[in-house]
Amino acid sequence: MAELNRIISHLYWLGIYGPFIGHTTMFMWPIGDRELFIDLAQMIAGARVTFAFFVPGGVRNDIPDEFPDKALKVCNYYEKRLKEYEKIFFYNPLVLKRTQGVGVLKREDAIDLGVTGPNLRASGVKSDVRKDEPYSHYDEMDFDIPVYEEGDCWARCMVRLNEIYQSMNIIRQAIKKMPSGPVKNAKRGVIKGIEGEAFARTEAARGTMSYYIISDGKPTPYRLKLVTPSFRFLPLMKHLLVNHHVADIPAIYWSLDYWPVEADK
Repeated sequence: MAELNRIISHLYWLGIYGPFIGHTTMFMWPIGDRELFIDLAQMIAGARVTFAFFVPGGVRNDIPDEFPDKALKVCNYYEKRLKEYEKIFFYNPLVLKRTQGVGVLKREDAIDLGVTGPNLRASGVKSDVRKDEPYSHYDEMDFDIPVYEEGDCWARCMVRLNEIYQSMNIIRQAIKKMPSGPVKNAKRGVIKGIEGEAFARTEAARGTMSYYIISDGKPTPYRLKLVTPSFRFLPLMKHLLVNHHVADIPAIYWSLDYWPVEADK
């Protein structure tokens, strides 16, 4: 589910980035193909956007019997389809002119400014919570972390493109290794809080999601703090826009995949 959501998020980003730099075909293609992955997520969770699939003690429900075959067919189709994306968009001379050398985020600046996710990896930093602090069986999966050194708009595009390939790779492995048996703890019930605090991170589509929780022993948290990837991205603009043309602003802005709804917590 996490990797389906990563693909869905990246295709939404691409569907907006295309028109931002004057490539309208790259709105129609990814938004249309995105529906295939949304349909897969809906098969599992019963919802198209807000899945609420993971619950304490397991997952909400088992996957349908027809899901594995359909998921593999979608991945096989889309892996070939992405090659067409590369020809018409990612290596299109006009796209390269709009993105290469534009909005460069240097490695040291990316680290100092607390950037995470694809934007950090596009600046040459190989950092991914799925590898650095494995969770949810990611340590059992064989996958690569796409990293580019250029730090420009094009590098940020390429990281996300290659992450889609890797997500499909993970989905195939997860289906193959899917165990049988119950999907959640039958004894789970009302959560009883214990006094204490905890911190955890996950690798969301746009970067690291950080969670800090404090409990005073009651069923609801005393304090819950979320730090989302987009919260850190908008301040980058004042560094990336220097010495660029006004026409470069859309290319730089959306290459970060900044999502206001995510930033406004």
